[in-house]
Amino acid sequence: MPKQRFDGVIEAVRYSPQGQIAFVRAYERRGAAFSDCILLDRAALIERLKARKRFVTGQRLEFLAGTFDPAHEVLLLSRNGKEIISTKPDAERDYLEGALAI
Repeated sequence: MPKQRFDGVIEAVRYSPQGQIAFVRAYERRGAAFSDCILLDRAALIERLKARKRFVTGQRLEFLAGTFDPAHEVLLLSRNGKEIISTKPDAERDYLEGALAI
């Protein structure tokens, strides 16, 4: 089994009416294991991305504990003085491909 090289997996996302990420449902790496499901608001996610934590979108594989099916890497971009969280390098607004929108 290949070694997983990411610090967190974002499974679901909720967008605000303005189109920005309101919060995400994620799992964070805690040593060799992953945390239970946690909620991170936009500011907490930006803080982690600025600290060079690597997050990906994806899904937890059922019955396989801390095993995930990663989809896309999450990027923190800066456009016109605004911070954008996206899986696409040319994004103009927040968008996490591969995460369930709730």
